Amino acid sequence: MSAGTYTPRPGAAPLSRMITAQTAFETKMLLRNGEQLLLTVIIPSLLLVLFSAVDIVDTGAGKSVDFLAPGILALAVMSTAFTGQAIATGFERRYGVLKRLGASPLPRWALMASKTLAVIVTEVLQIVLLTVIALLLGWSPHGNPFAVLLLLVLGTAAFSGLGLLMAGTLKAEATLAAANLVFLLLLVGGGVIVPMGKFPAGVRSVLELLPVSALSDGLRDVLQHGASMPWGDLGIVAVWAVLGLGAAARYFRWE
Repeated sequence: MSAGTYTPRPGAAPLSRMITAQTAFETKMLLRNGEQLLLTVIIPSLLLVLFSAVDIVDTGAGKSVDFLAPGILALAVMSTAFTGQAIATGFERRYGVLKRLGASPLPRWALMASKTLAVIVTEVLQIVLLTVIALLLGWSPHGNPFAVLLLLVLGTAAFSGLGLLMAGTLKAEATLAAANLVFLLLLVGGGVIVPMGKFPAGVRSVLELLPVSALSDGLRDVLQHGASMPWGDLGIVAVWAVLGLGAAARYFRWE
């Protein structure tokens, strides 16, 4: 045994190790929360099965699942990146968790990066599960995989920015109420389940500018209609991503 075997080595762990550990912790917290599990997994899965099996909404020509699956994927991104993250981060801010973590060796930007990575891990699990369910229901996806990936990444960025903006500016109780209300409103009016053609022209022109509407329509154009790259919808989602992340970075309060 050498003399220096048990010599302490004070100091922070490497940044990559801190981010990995915080990401694993954030992911476990997301998956262990019953309310978040209901929001991110159970509700999208039930909606996909119910509206695919029962002719409740006229989704146009073709199988209902071909219309519904892309919209449910967009809903899954919104439920995790926006609603779930906003509520969880809002209460962490209220209880002083963010303040304490902000004073740790983990930089604040790395903490937000860990939260984003945890959202991505959760979304991957959601997408795999929903894709398997949709395929079992007879879904026949096709189109450009890169376009799908780009839409999902930009959608995640947009909803993450908006979720963090809400969590960093409102009180926790207000965030809880507002995030759930926005989720329900966008579920109904965001083209997820109800086709945009069912809305009046004036209302539709406004709804089509919402991030979940653009994400749903973009995914549907690719996966259902075989579009190579839905530039219009992609541009709308990208603008929301820039606005959401920029506003969150500027106005987020840690206390």
